[in-house]
Amino acid sequence: MSEHQSEEIQQIEKLYEFSERLNASKDKSQNVEDYEGIIKMAKTSMKAKQLASQLIPRYFKFFPTLSDQAFDAHMDCIDEENLGVRVQAIRGLPLFCKDTPDIISKIVDVLGQLLNSEETVERDAVHKALMSLIRQDPKASLTALFTHAGVTPTTDDQIREKVLNFIRDKVFPLKGELLKPQEEMERHITDLIKQSLEDVTGGEFKMFMDFLTSLSIFGGKAPQERMQELVEIIEGQADLDAQFDVLDTDHIDRLISCLQLALPFFARGAPTSRFLNYLNKHIIPVFDKLPEERKLDLLKALADISPYTTAQEARQMLPSIVQLLKKYMPARKTGEEMNFTYVECLLYAFHHLAHKVPNATNSLCGYKIVTGQPSDRLGEDFSELNKDFTERLTTVEDLTKTTMKKLTQGMTEHNKAMSAAKTDEEKASVKTKKQNTTTGLRTCNNILAMTKPLHAKVPSFIGDTNINLSWKEATKPLPSATTTIGGKRPANSNTGSVNNVSAKRGRGSGGMSNQLVNKAFQGISSHGGGRGGNRRRGGGRGRGQGRGHW
Repeated sequence: MSEHQSEEIQQIEKLYEFSERLNASKDKSQNVEDYEGIIKMAKTSMKAKQLASQLIPRYFKFFPTLSDQAFDAHMDCIDEENLGVRVQAIRGLPLFCKDTPDIISKIVDVLGQLLNSEETVERDAVHKALMSLIRQDPKASLTALFTHAGVTPTTDDQIREKVLNFIRDKVFPLKGELLKPQEEMERHITDLIKQSLEDVTGGEFKMFMDFLTSLSIFGGKAPQERMQELVEIIEGQADLDAQFDVLDTDHIDRLISCLQLALPFFARGAPTSRFLNYLNKHIIPVFDKLPEERKLDLLKALADISPYTTAQEARQMLPSIVQLLKKYMPARKTGEEMNFTYVECLLYAFHHLAHKVPNATNSLCGYKIVTGQPSDRLGEDFSELNKDFTERLTTVEDLTKTTMKKLTQGMTEHNKAMSAAKTDEEKASVKTKKQNTTTGLRTCNNILAMTKPLHAKVPSFIGDTNINLSWKEATKPLPSATTTIGGKRPANSNTGSVNNVSAKRGRGSGGMSNQLVNKAFQGISSHGGGRGGNRRRGGGRGRGQGRGHW
Protein backbone atom coordinates (compact mmCIF):
# COMPACT_ATOMS: atom_id res chain seq x y z
CA MET A 1 0.00 0.00 0.00
CA SER A 2 1.41 3.36 -0.97
CA GLU A 3 1.90 6.15 1.52
CA HIS A 4 -0.81 8.17 -0.25
CA GLN A 5 -3.37 5.37 0.01
CA SER A 6 -2.54 4.85 3.65
CA GLU A 7 -3.01 8.55 4.37
CA GLU A 8 -6.30 8.57 2.50
CA ILE A 9 -7.60 5.62 4.55
CA GLN A 10 -6.67 7.44 7.75
CA GLN A 11 -8.55 10.53 6.57
CA ILE A 12 -11.67 8.48 5.79
CA GLU A 13 -11.49 6.75 9.18
CA LYS A 14 -11.14 10.12 10.87
CA LEU A 15 -14.20 11.45 9.07
CA TYR A 16 -16.23 8.44 10.22
CA GLU A 17 -15.10 9.08 13.78
CA PHE A 18 -16.23 12.71 13.59
CA SER A 19 -19.58 11.61 12.16
CA GLU A 20 -20.13 8.87 14.75
CA ARG A 21 -19.50 11.25 17.63
CA LEU A 22 -21.85 13.84 16.11
CA ASN A 23 -24.55 11.22 15.60
CA ALA A 24 -24.24 10.02 19.17
CA SER A 25 -24.24 13.48 20.69
CA LYS A 26 -27.53 14.72 22.10
CA ASP A 27 -26.35 18.34 21.87
CA LYS A 28 -24.39 18.37 18.65
CA SER A 29 -23.57 22.07 18.97
CA GLN A 30 -21.07 21.04 21.64
CA ASN A 31 -19.06 18.98 19.11
CA VAL A 32 -17.45 21.98 17.46
CA GLU A 33 -14.09 20.27 17.04
CA ASP A 34 -15.66 17.33 15.22
CA TYR A 35 -17.39 19.60 12.72
CA GLU A 36 -14.22 21.65 12.26
CA GLY A 37 -12.40 18.40 11.59
CA ILE A 38 -14.89 17.52 8.82
CA ILE A 39 -14.38 20.96 7.24
CA LYS A 40 -10.59 20.50 7.29
CA MET A 41 -10.86 17.05 5.71
CA ALA A 42 -12.75 18.63 2.81
CA LYS A 43 -9.39 20.01 1.71
CA THR A 44 -7.44 16.73 1.66
CA SER A 45 -7.69 13.68 -0.63
CA MET A 46 -10.34 13.02 -3.30
CA LYS A 47 -12.18 10.31 -1.34
CA ALA A 48 -12.09 12.41 1.81
CA LYS A 49 -13.55 15.35 -0.10
CA GLN A 50 -16.40 13.17 -1.37
CA LEU A 51 -17.26 11.95 2.11
CA ALA A 52 -16.88 15.42 3.62
CA SER A 53 -19.31 16.74 0.95
CA GLN A 54 -21.95 14.45 2.44
CA LEU A 55 -21.19 15.33 6.04
CA ILE A 56 -20.80 19.12 5.87
CA PRO A 57 -24.46 19.83 4.92
CA ARG A 58 -25.75 17.07 7.25
CA TYR A 59 -24.57 18.86 10.39
CA PHE A 60 -24.56 22.42 8.99
CA LYS A 61 -27.56 23.64 11.01
CA PHE A 62 -25.93 22.87 14.36
CA PHE A 63 -22.95 25.21 13.86
CA PRO A 64 -24.11 28.68 12.73
CA THR A 65 -20.79 30.22 13.79
CA LEU A 66 -19.02 27.96 11.27
CA SER A 67 -21.54 28.44 8.48
CA ASP A 68 -19.32 30.60 6.25
CA GLN A 69 -16.32 28.35 6.74
CA ALA A 70 -18.36 25.21 6.08
CA PHE A 71 -20.06 26.61 3.00
CA ASP A 72 -16.78 27.84 1.52
CA ALA A 73 -15.24 24.41 1.99
CA HIS A 74 -18.24 22.82 0.28
CA MET A 75 -18.01 25.27 -2.61
CA ASP A 76 -14.33 24.39 -3.01
CA CYS A 77 -15.45 20.81 -3.55
CA ILE A 78 -17.89 21.99 -6.24
CA ASP A 79 -14.98 23.72 -7.97
CA GLU A 80 -12.88 20.55 -7.74
CA GLU A 81 -11.52 19.09 -10.99
CA ASN A 82 -12.53 15.56 -10.01
CA LEU A 83 -16.04 14.83 -11.35
CA GLY A 84 -16.97 12.48 -8.49
CA VAL A 85 -16.21 15.15 -5.90
CA ARG A 86 -18.17 17.79 -7.80
CA VAL A 87 -21.24 15.58 -8.23
CA GLN A 88 -21.28 14.59 -4.55
CA ALA A 89 -20.95 18.23 -3.51
CA ILE A 90 -23.82 19.24 -5.83
CA ARG A 91 -26.05 16.51 -4.39
CA GLY A 92 -25.34 17.89 -0.94
CA LEU A 93 -26.42 21.46 -1.72
CA PRO A 94 -30.18 20.97 -1.08
CA LEU A 95 -29.36 19.50 2.34
CA PHE A 96 -28.08 22.91 3.46
CA CYS A 97 -31.63 24.24 3.05
CA LYS A 98 -33.51 21.43 4.74
CA ASP A 99 -33.36 23.11 8.13
CA THR A 100 -32.06 26.53 7.06
CA PRO A 101 -34.55 27.60 4.36
CA ASP A 102 -33.35 31.21 4.47
CA ILE A 103 -30.37 30.25 2.29
CA ILE A 104 -32.43 28.66 -0.50
CA SER A 105 -31.96 31.68 -2.76
CA LYS A 106 -28.20 31.50 -2.32
CA ILE A 107 -28.10 27.77 -3.11
CA VAL A 108 -30.39 28.13 -6.15
CA ASP A 109 -28.17 30.90 -7.46
CA VAL A 110 -25.18 28.55 -7.25
CA LEU A 111 -27.07 25.72 -8.93
CA GLY A 112 -28.28 28.04 -11.68
CA GLN A 113 -24.68 28.79 -12.59
CA LEU A 114 -23.85 25.07 -12.55
CA LEU A 115 -26.49 24.35 -15.21
CA ASN A 116 -23.82 25.24 -17.74
CA SER A 117 -21.91 22.03 -16.98
CA GLU A 118 -20.87 19.95 -19.98
CA GLU A 119 -20.85 16.67 -18.02
CA THR A 120 -24.18 14.83 -18.24
CA VAL A 121 -23.96 13.23 -14.80
CA GLU A 122 -23.09 16.57 -13.23
CA ARG A 123 -25.90 18.36 -15.07
CA ASP A 124 -28.38 15.69 -13.96
CA ALA A 125 -27.28 16.21 -10.36
CA VAL A 126 -27.87 19.95 -10.75
CA HIS A 127 -31.36 19.33 -12.19
CA LYS A 128 -32.32 17.04 -9.31
CA ALA A 129 -30.97 19.46 -6.73
CA LEU A 130 -32.88 22.36 -8.24
CA MET A 131 -36.13 20.40 -8.45
CA SER A 132 -35.72 19.39 -4.80
CA LEU A 133 -35.41 23.03 -3.76
CA ILE A 134 -38.29 24.19 -5.98
CA ARG A 135 -40.51 21.61 -4.31
CA GLN A 136 -39.37 22.80 -0.89
CA ASP A 137 -39.97 26.51 -1.58
CA PRO A 138 -41.19 27.29 -5.11
CA LYS A 139 -41.43 31.04 -4.59
CA ALA A 140 -37.92 31.61 -3.24
CA SER A 141 -36.36 29.09 -5.63
CA LEU A 142 -37.97 30.39 -8.81
CA THR A 143 -37.30 34.00 -7.83
CA ALA A 144 -33.60 33.17 -7.48
CA LEU A 145 -33.59 31.16 -10.70
CA PHE A 146 -35.21 33.96 -12.68
CA THR A 147 -32.40 36.33 -11.70
CA HIS A 148 -30.45 34.51 -14.43
CA ALA A 149 -33.31 34.84 -16.94
CA GLY A 150 -33.16 38.61 -17.24
CA VAL A 151 -30.53 40.50 -19.18
CA THR A 152 -28.10 42.76 -17.32
CA PRO A 153 -24.54 43.91 -18.06
CA THR A 154 -23.31 40.99 -15.94
CA THR A 155 -25.57 38.29 -17.40
CA ASP A 156 -23.79 35.23 -18.75
CA ASP A 157 -25.62 34.38 -21.97
CA GLN A 158 -24.76 30.68 -21.81
CA ILE A 159 -26.02 30.32 -18.25
CA ARG A 160 -29.11 32.34 -19.13
CA GLU A 161 -29.90 29.97 -21.99
CA LYS A 162 -29.44 26.91 -19.75
CA VAL A 163 -31.69 28.40 -17.07
CA LEU A 164 -34.42 29.19 -19.59
CA ASN A 165 -34.21 25.68 -21.02
CA PHE A 166 -34.43 24.21 -17.51
CA ILE A 167 -37.52 26.28 -16.72
CA ARG A 168 -39.09 25.25 -20.02
CA ASP A 169 -38.23 21.54 -19.87
CA LYS A 170 -38.33 20.74 -16.15
CA VAL A 171 -40.43 23.32 -14.31
CA PHE A 172 -43.37 24.14 -16.57
CA PRO A 173 -44.29 20.53 -17.42
CA LEU A 174 -44.83 20.09 -13.64
CA LYS A 175 -46.33 23.52 -12.95
CA GLY A 176 -49.55 22.00 -11.63
CA GLU A 177 -47.56 20.20 -8.95
CA LEU A 178 -44.95 22.89 -8.25
CA LEU A 179 -46.87 26.17 -8.38
CA LYS A 180 -48.84 26.08 -5.15
CA PRO A 181 -50.85 27.91 -3.98
CA GLN A 182 -51.77 28.04 -7.65
CA GLU A 183 -53.13 31.54 -8.24
CA GLU A 184 -50.58 33.21 -5.98
CA MET A 185 -47.65 31.39 -7.58
CA GLU A 186 -48.92 31.85 -11.13
CA ARG A 187 -49.20 35.57 -10.50
CA HIS A 188 -45.68 35.55 -9.05
CA ILE A 189 -44.34 33.68 -12.10
CA THR A 190 -46.09 36.19 -14.37
CA ASP A 191 -44.33 39.05 -12.59
CA LEU A 192 -40.97 37.27 -12.86
CA ILE A 193 -41.47 36.72 -16.57
CA LYS A 194 -42.41 40.36 -17.14
CA GLN A 195 -39.16 41.38 -15.45
CA SER A 196 -37.21 39.10 -17.81
CA LEU A 197 -38.45 40.61 -21.08
CA GLU A 198 -36.21 43.66 -21.30
CA ASP A 199 -33.97 42.25 -24.03
CA VAL A 200 -35.06 39.00 -25.66
CA THR A 201 -34.91 37.38 -29.07
CA GLY A 202 -38.06 36.40 -30.91
CA GLY A 203 -37.63 32.77 -29.94
CA GLU A 204 -37.15 33.64 -26.28
CA PHE A 205 -40.19 35.90 -26.25
CA LYS A 206 -42.35 33.19 -27.82
CA MET A 207 -41.12 30.79 -25.13
CA PHE A 208 -42.02 33.25 -22.36
CA MET A 209 -45.46 33.76 -23.88
CA ASP A 210 -45.91 29.99 -24.02
CA PHE A 211 -45.09 29.93 -20.31
CA LEU A 212 -47.73 32.54 -19.58
CA THR A 213 -50.49 31.10 -21.74
CA SER A 214 -50.02 27.70 -20.13
CA LEU A 215 -50.94 29.17 -16.73
CA SER A 216 -54.50 28.67 -15.52
CA ILE A 217 -54.93 32.39 -14.77
CA PHE A 218 -54.73 32.95 -18.55
CA GLY A 219 -56.69 29.81 -19.46
CA GLY A 220 -59.93 29.40 -21.34
CA LYS A 221 -62.07 30.87 -18.56
CA ALA A 222 -59.81 33.87 -17.94
CA PRO A 223 -61.58 37.26 -18.03
CA GLN A 224 -61.01 39.82 -20.78
CA GLU A 225 -58.66 41.91 -18.64
CA ARG A 226 -56.25 38.96 -18.46
CA MET A 227 -56.18 38.85 -22.27
CA GLN A 228 -55.52 42.57 -22.27
CA GLU A 229 -52.62 42.00 -19.90
CA LEU A 230 -51.04 39.54 -22.33
CA VAL A 231 -51.55 41.89 -25.27
CA GLU A 232 -49.95 44.73 -23.32
CA ILE A 233 -46.88 42.53 -22.82
CA ILE A 234 -46.78 41.86 -26.56
CA GLU A 235 -47.27 45.56 -27.34
CA GLY A 236 -44.20 46.31 -25.23
CA GLN A 237 -42.12 43.96 -27.37
CA ALA A 238 -43.53 45.44 -30.58
CA ASP A 239 -42.18 48.92 -29.67
CA LEU A 240 -45.43 50.67 -30.51
CA ASP A 241 -44.14 53.88 -28.95
CA ALA A 242 -41.13 53.99 -31.27
CA GLN A 243 -40.87 56.09 -34.38
CA PHE A 244 -41.05 53.70 -37.32
CA ASP A 245 -38.08 53.39 -39.65
CA VAL A 246 -38.89 51.46 -42.82
CA LEU A 247 -35.24 50.44 -43.08
CA ASP A 248 -35.28 48.80 -39.65
CA THR A 249 -36.06 45.25 -40.77
CA ASP A 250 -35.65 43.92 -37.25
CA HIS A 251 -38.45 46.17 -36.01
CA ILE A 252 -40.63 45.13 -38.95
CA ASP A 253 -40.04 41.46 -38.15
CA ARG A 254 -40.74 42.02 -34.48
CA LEU A 255 -43.89 44.02 -35.19
CA ILE A 256 -45.38 41.40 -37.52
CA SER A 257 -44.41 38.52 -35.22
CA CYS A 258 -45.94 40.28 -32.22
CA LEU A 259 -49.13 41.04 -34.13
CA GLN A 260 -49.49 37.39 -35.09
CA LEU A 261 -48.72 36.33 -31.53
CA ALA A 262 -51.46 38.62 -30.20
CA LEU A 263 -54.19 37.32 -32.52
CA PRO A 264 -55.54 34.60 -30.17
CA PHE A 265 -55.95 37.20 -27.43
CA PHE A 266 -57.74 39.63 -29.76
CA ALA A 267 -60.14 36.77 -30.51
CA ARG A 268 -60.78 36.50 -26.75
CA GLY A 269 -61.63 40.16 -26.28
CA ALA A 270 -58.32 42.03 -25.91
CA PRO A 271 -58.35 45.47 -27.57
CA THR A 272 -56.66 45.86 -30.95
CA SER A 273 -56.49 49.65 -30.97
CA ARG A 274 -52.78 50.24 -30.25
CA PHE A 275 -51.64 47.82 -32.95
CA LEU A 276 -54.15 49.15 -35.47
CA ASN A 277 -53.31 52.78 -34.76
CA TYR A 278 -49.61 52.07 -35.24
CA LEU A 279 -50.21 50.17 -38.48
CA ASN A 280 -52.51 52.86 -39.82
CA LYS A 281 -50.23 55.74 -38.86
CA HIS A 282 -46.78 54.35 -39.52
CA ILE A 283 -46.82 51.18 -41.62
CA ILE A 284 -49.54 51.32 -44.27
CA PRO A 285 -48.49 54.80 -45.52
CA VAL A 286 -45.05 53.36 -46.40
CA PHE A 287 -46.28 49.91 -47.46
CA ASP A 288 -44.61 50.24 -50.87
CA LYS A 289 -41.24 50.76 -49.19
CA LEU A 290 -41.43 47.63 -47.06
CA PRO A 291 -39.21 44.69 -48.07
CA GLU A 292 -41.13 42.52 -50.53
CA GLU A 293 -40.84 39.45 -48.32
CA ARG A 294 -42.50 41.31 -45.41
CA LYS A 295 -45.50 42.66 -47.29
CA LEU A 296 -47.39 39.38 -47.45
CA ASP A 297 -46.80 38.69 -43.75
CA LEU A 298 -48.21 42.11 -42.92
CA LEU A 299 -51.28 41.70 -45.13
CA LYS A 300 -52.01 38.28 -43.67
CA ALA A 301 -51.80 39.79 -40.19
CA LEU A 302 -54.15 42.61 -41.23
CA ALA A 303 -56.63 40.08 -42.58
CA ASP A 304 -56.40 38.03 -39.40
CA ILE A 305 -56.95 41.01 -37.09
CA SER A 306 -59.82 42.59 -39.06
CA PRO A 307 -62.66 40.52 -37.51
CA TYR A 308 -61.74 41.78 -34.03
CA THR A 309 -61.83 45.52 -34.68
CA THR A 310 -64.35 47.90 -33.17
CA ALA A 311 -66.54 50.12 -35.31
CA GLN A 312 -64.38 53.14 -34.49
CA GLU A 313 -61.19 51.27 -35.44
CA ALA A 314 -62.82 49.97 -38.62
CA ARG A 315 -63.77 53.52 -39.66
CA GLN A 316 -60.19 54.68 -39.14
CA MET A 317 -58.63 51.74 -40.97
CA LEU A 318 -60.99 51.42 -43.92
CA PRO A 319 -59.62 54.30 -46.06
CA SER A 320 -56.11 52.83 -45.93
CA ILE A 321 -57.37 49.35 -46.77
CA VAL A 322 -59.42 50.62 -49.72
CA GLN A 323 -56.43 52.55 -51.00
CA LEU A 324 -54.26 49.42 -50.88
CA LEU A 325 -57.05 47.35 -52.39
CA LYS A 326 -57.33 49.67 -55.38
CA LYS A 327 -53.57 49.53 -55.79
CA TYR A 328 -53.58 45.76 -56.09
CA MET A 329 -56.86 45.36 -58.01
CA PRO A 330 -55.82 46.28 -61.56
CA ALA A 331 -57.92 48.39 -63.90
CA ARG A 332 -58.36 46.49 -67.17
CA LYS A 333 -57.13 49.34 -69.34
CA THR A 334 -53.80 49.72 -67.59
CA GLY A 335 -52.52 46.18 -67.95
CA GLU A 336 -51.37 46.24 -64.34
CA GLU A 337 -50.20 43.13 -62.56
CA MET A 338 -52.21 41.39 -59.87
CA ASN A 339 -51.01 39.62 -56.79
CA PHE A 340 -53.73 37.14 -55.89
CA THR A 341 -52.77 36.56 -52.28
CA TYR A 342 -52.53 40.30 -51.62
CA VAL A 343 -56.01 40.76 -53.05
CA GLU A 344 -57.40 37.88 -50.97
CA CYS A 345 -55.99 39.44 -47.78
CA LEU A 346 -57.22 42.93 -48.58
CA LEU A 347 -60.70 41.85 -49.68
CA TYR A 348 -61.08 39.88 -46.46
CA ALA A 349 -60.02 42.86 -44.36
CA PHE A 350 -62.28 45.17 -46.41
CA HIS A 351 -65.33 42.98 -45.84
CA HIS A 352 -64.84 42.72 -42.08
CA LEU A 353 -64.17 46.43 -41.62
CA ALA A 354 -67.02 47.50 -43.92
CA HIS A 355 -69.39 45.13 -42.14
CA LYS A 356 -68.89 47.17 -38.97
CA VAL A 357 -69.25 50.61 -40.65
CA PRO A 358 -71.05 50.02 -43.98
CA ASN A 359 -71.81 53.71 -44.60
CA ALA A 360 -68.08 54.48 -44.59
CA THR A 361 -67.94 52.84 -48.03
CA ASN A 362 -70.16 55.57 -49.50
CA SER A 363 -67.31 58.03 -49.92
CA LEU A 364 -64.66 55.35 -50.50
CA CYS A 365 -66.31 53.06 -53.06
CA GLY A 366 -69.40 54.97 -54.15
CA TYR A 367 -71.90 52.67 -52.46
CA LYS A 368 -75.17 54.26 -51.33
CA ILE A 369 -75.80 52.77 -47.92
CA VAL A 370 -78.30 54.56 -45.69
CA THR A 371 -77.84 54.45 -41.93
CA GLY A 372 -79.39 57.81 -41.13
CA GLN A 373 -76.11 59.22 -39.87
CA PRO A 374 -74.40 62.39 -41.18
CA SER A 375 -71.45 60.21 -42.13
CA ASP A 376 -73.60 58.63 -44.89
CA ARG A 377 -72.75 61.61 -47.16
CA LEU A 378 -75.64 60.64 -49.45
CA GLY A 379 -75.91 64.12 -50.86
CA GLU A 380 -72.52 63.87 -52.55
CA ASP A 381 -71.76 62.26 -55.90
CA PHE A 382 -69.33 59.37 -55.67
CA SER A 383 -70.48 57.66 -58.88
CA GLU A 384 -67.01 57.82 -60.45
CA LEU A 385 -65.56 56.05 -57.46
CA ASN A 386 -68.22 53.38 -57.76
CA LYS A 387 -67.56 52.93 -61.47
CA ASP A 388 -63.82 52.57 -60.91
CA PHE A 389 -64.24 50.18 -58.00
CA THR A 390 -66.74 48.01 -59.87
CA GLU A 391 -64.51 47.85 -62.96
CA ARG A 392 -61.60 46.72 -60.82
CA LEU A 393 -63.76 44.03 -59.25
CA THR A 394 -64.71 42.78 -62.71
CA THR A 395 -61.07 42.73 -63.81
CA VAL A 396 -60.13 40.77 -60.70
CA GLU A 397 -62.86 38.24 -61.40
CA ASP A 398 -61.81 37.79 -65.04
CA LEU A 399 -58.18 37.24 -64.10
CA THR A 400 -59.16 34.91 -61.28
CA LYS A 401 -61.41 32.74 -63.47
CA THR A 402 -58.69 32.47 -66.13
CA THR A 403 -56.16 31.50 -63.51
CA MET A 404 -58.48 28.90 -61.98
CA LYS A 405 -58.77 27.16 -65.34
CA LYS A 406 -55.00 26.97 -65.62
CA LEU A 407 -54.61 25.78 -62.07
CA THR A 408 -57.23 23.07 -62.66
CA GLN A 409 -55.40 21.97 -65.81
CA GLY A 410 -52.18 22.02 -63.83
CA MET A 411 -53.70 19.74 -61.20
CA THR A 412 -54.56 17.21 -63.91
CA GLU A 413 -50.96 17.32 -65.09
CA HIS A 414 -49.72 16.91 -61.51
CA ASN A 415 -51.90 13.82 -61.08
CA LYS A 416 -50.41 12.32 -64.23
CA ALA A 417 -46.92 13.21 -63.05
CA MET A 418 -47.58 11.55 -59.69
CA SER A 419 -48.59 8.33 -61.45
CA ALA A 420 -45.41 8.44 -63.51
CA ALA A 421 -43.10 9.38 -60.62
CA LYS A 422 -40.72 6.60 -59.64
CA THR A 423 -38.44 7.98 -56.96
CA ASP A 424 -39.43 9.37 -53.57
CA GLU A 425 -37.83 12.67 -54.56
CA GLU A 426 -39.98 12.93 -57.69
CA LYS A 427 -43.12 12.07 -55.72
CA ALA A 428 -42.30 14.64 -53.04
CA SER A 429 -41.79 17.31 -55.71
CA VAL A 430 -45.12 16.56 -57.37
CA LYS A 431 -46.88 16.44 -53.99
CA THR A 432 -45.59 19.91 -53.17
CA LYS A 433 -46.83 21.23 -56.53
CA LYS A 434 -50.25 19.71 -55.91
CA GLN A 435 -50.45 21.29 -52.46
CA ASN A 436 -49.46 24.67 -53.87
CA THR A 437 -52.02 24.36 -56.64
CA THR A 438 -54.70 23.46 -54.11
CA THR A 439 -53.81 26.56 -52.08
CA GLY A 440 -53.95 28.65 -55.26
CA LEU A 441 -57.41 27.35 -56.08
CA ARG A 442 -58.56 28.16 -52.55
CA THR A 443 -57.23 31.71 -52.99
CA CYS A 444 -59.13 32.08 -56.27
CA ASN A 445 -62.35 30.68 -54.83
CA ASN A 446 -62.08 33.05 -51.87
CA ILE A 447 -61.56 36.06 -54.14
CA LEU A 448 -64.66 35.22 -56.22
CA ALA A 449 -66.71 34.60 -53.07
CA MET A 450 -65.73 38.06 -51.79
CA THR A 451 -66.13 40.04 -55.04
CA LYS A 452 -69.59 38.70 -55.89
CA PRO A 453 -71.54 40.47 -53.10
CA LEU A 454 -69.75 43.75 -53.87
CA HIS A 455 -71.40 44.19 -57.28
CA ALA A 456 -74.81 45.02 -55.85
CA LYS A 457 -75.87 48.66 -55.55
CA VAL A 458 -76.28 48.00 -51.85
CA PRO A 459 -73.62 45.37 -51.27
CA SER A 460 -73.50 42.92 -48.42
CA PHE A 461 -70.31 42.71 -46.42
CA ILE A 462 -69.08 39.45 -44.98
CA GLY A 463 -68.70 39.75 -41.23
CA ASP A 464 -68.47 36.12 -40.23
CA THR A 465 -65.78 33.47 -40.52
CA ASN A 466 -67.30 31.49 -43.37
CA ILE A 467 -64.39 32.47 -45.61
CA ASN A 468 -61.39 30.32 -44.70
CA LEU A 469 -58.27 32.18 -45.70
CA SER A 470 -56.29 30.02 -48.10
CA TRP A 471 -53.06 29.77 -46.12
CA LYS A 472 -54.83 28.59 -43.00
CA GLU A 473 -55.90 25.34 -44.55
CA ALA A 474 -52.45 24.13 -45.52
CA THR A 475 -51.54 20.87 -43.86
CA LYS A 476 -47.87 21.75 -43.55
CA PRO A 477 -45.48 24.58 -44.44
CA LEU A 478 -44.48 24.84 -48.06
CA PRO A 479 -41.88 27.05 -49.78
CA SER A 480 -43.55 30.47 -50.06
CA ALA A 481 -44.30 32.50 -53.13
CA THR A 482 -46.77 35.09 -54.29
CA THR A 483 -47.90 35.70 -57.80
CA THR A 484 -48.27 38.43 -60.32
CA ILE A 485 -50.66 38.12 -63.22
CA GLY A 486 -50.60 40.49 -66.12
CA GLY A 487 -53.86 42.12 -67.03
CA LYS A 488 -53.49 41.58 -70.78
CA ARG A 489 -50.36 39.57 -71.45
CA PRO A 490 -50.83 35.91 -72.37
CA ALA A 491 -49.85 33.50 -69.64
CA ASN A 492 -47.14 30.94 -70.21
CA SER A 493 -47.27 27.83 -68.09
CA ASN A 494 -43.58 27.13 -68.52
CA THR A 495 -42.15 30.47 -67.55
CA GLY A 496 -42.67 33.18 -65.04
CA SER A 497 -40.99 34.43 -61.92
CA VAL A 498 -42.46 34.65 -58.48
CA ASN A 499 -41.93 36.55 -55.29
CA ASN A 500 -40.17 34.26 -52.85
CA VAL A 501 -41.49 34.87 -49.39
CA SER A 502 -39.80 32.56 -46.95
CA ALA A 503 -41.43 31.52 -43.71
CA LYS A 504 -40.31 32.95 -40.41
CA ARG A 505 -37.91 30.96 -38.33
CA GLY A 506 -39.91 28.69 -36.01
CA ARG A 507 -40.48 30.21 -32.60
CA GLY A 508 -41.27 27.44 -30.22
CA SER A 509 -43.81 24.72 -30.70
CA GLY A 510 -45.54 25.16 -34.03
CA GLY A 511 -43.73 28.36 -34.91
CA MET A 512 -45.66 31.54 -35.76
CA SER A 513 -49.14 31.05 -37.15
CA ASN A 514 -49.92 30.79 -40.86
CA GLN A 515 -46.33 30.68 -42.12
CA LEU A 516 -46.99 28.59 -45.18
CA VAL A 517 -45.73 28.88 -48.66
CA ASN A 518 -47.83 29.36 -51.69
CA LYS A 519 -46.27 28.49 -55.02
CA ALA A 520 -49.66 27.83 -56.49
CA PHE A 521 -49.40 30.40 -59.22
CA GLN A 522 -45.81 29.72 -60.21
CA GLY A 523 -45.40 29.59 -63.97
CA ILE A 524 -48.83 31.00 -64.80
CA SER A 525 -47.64 34.53 -65.43
CA SER A 526 -44.87 35.77 -67.64
CA HIS A 527 -44.55 38.72 -65.29
CA GLY A 528 -42.11 38.97 -62.42
CA GLY A 529 -43.20 40.29 -59.13
CA GLY A 530 -40.22 41.74 -57.33
CA ARG A 531 -37.18 40.50 -55.53
CA GLY A 532 -37.26 37.31 -53.52
CA GLY A 533 -34.99 36.11 -50.81
CA ASN A 534 -34.85 34.13 -47.62
CA ARG A 535 -35.36 35.91 -44.37
CA ARG A 536 -32.24 36.02 -42.31
CA ARG A 537 -31.97 36.04 -38.58
CA GLY A 538 -28.92 36.97 -36.63
CA GLY A 539 -27.99 35.26 -33.45
CA GLY A 540 -27.82 36.64 -29.96
CA ARG A 541 -29.57 39.53 -28.34
CA GLY A 542 -29.07 43.15 -29.08
CA ARG A 543 -27.72 45.52 -26.49
CA GLY A 544 -29.01 49.05 -26.16
CA GLN A 545 -30.37 49.34 -29.69
CA GLY A 546 -33.08 46.74 -29.41
CA ARG A 547 -33.92 43.20 -28.47
CA GLY A 548 -31.76 41.42 -30.96
CA HIS A 549 -32.86 39.67 -34.10
CA TRP A 550 -36.38 38.37 -34.51
